[in-house]
Amino acid sequence: MNSFLRSLEPSQQVALLFLVIFGILTVVSVIAFLLTFRSRGRAQDESYQAELKDFRRLLGVSWFMVTVFWVAWALGEMFATFLFALIAFFALREFITLSPTRRGDHRSLVLAFFVVLPVQFILVASRRFDLFTVFIPVYVFLAIPVASALGGDTQRFLERNAKLQWGIMVCVYGMSHVPALMLLDFETRNWPQDKSAFLVFFLVFVVQACMLLQHILTQRLKRPASIPEVSASFNWQSWALGMLAGSVLGGLLSFITPFKPAQAIALAFIACVAGSLGHLVMKALKRDRGVVSWGRRGVAVTGANGLLDRVDALCFAAPIFFHSVRWYFGV
Repeated sequence: MNSFLRSLEPSQQVALLFLVIFGILTVVSVIAFLLTFRSRGRAQDESYQAELKDFRRLLGVSWFMVTVFWVAWALGEMFATFLFALIAFFALREFITLSPTRRGDHRSLVLAFFVVLPVQFILVASRRFDLFTVFIPVYVFLAIPVASALGGDTQRFLERNAKLQWGIMVCVYGMSHVPALMLLDFETRNWPQDKSAFLVFFLVFVVQACMLLQHILTQRLKRPASIPEVSASFNWQSWALGMLAGSVLGGLLSFITPFKPAQAIALAFIACVAGSLGHLVMKALKRDRGVVSWGRRGVAVTGANGLLDRVDALCFAAPIFFHSVRWYFGV
């Protein structure tokens, strides 16, 4: 089997990876469909219905993430960068929709959506990594309040600008690091550029896997929430087990990355911690805004109905993972 895999071209190896993943998701989707027949006989079992609903939600998120990354890989690096810029645009729109704005914020909003966002992703596409990593935290951080001040509206000035800067950091800055991973050059480590999709897959897979396991363990162990004011499904014991599982999975997947097993375990742990705690932060923001999802209202707190609900963990994990890899390997 190993000899067969090594005989394939890098692009063929990536294509085979996606084929296997889509096959697994198809099998799981069929199982989920068959479970709907069983659920009809247990219509009064609320706990079973809730678990089945969560299972379908997580399955839907998995289909969404895999499809996005498959399309990004299939259409090339430049289109992948454009695709993630589009995701960042809609995620930022969801964030801003739930953050009250005033007429004086119009200049700042135009700057955020039509200047900051495209410039950030253009810097990624051109591999200007040194500039793209400081463009938003430094230059945009100063430019946004200036644009707001020019609007002449001082009511809740600090709060309004802080919310917009938060949205730009999470949705634009965080998401821009995902396509940046595909542009890192590991040629000095004898790892072809054609395998860059594996690095993105590694990040997404370990983060999603640890969060999925954390959610399942919370449901099964029936432990009380550790921070009920923020999340009804967060428990430190389940979180620790999820981090452990994600790290071990990262070590097992080291063969598709330029990392050694120990390095893969450490980087997977870093990504899982950043992603899971970032997801917790986004839940706290939703509680502060009095909503249960970044998408539409009227669903369970754990419901991932908005785009930002699906990618919030990735927005936190990607920059931490990217800079950890760049710093350690000097790429």
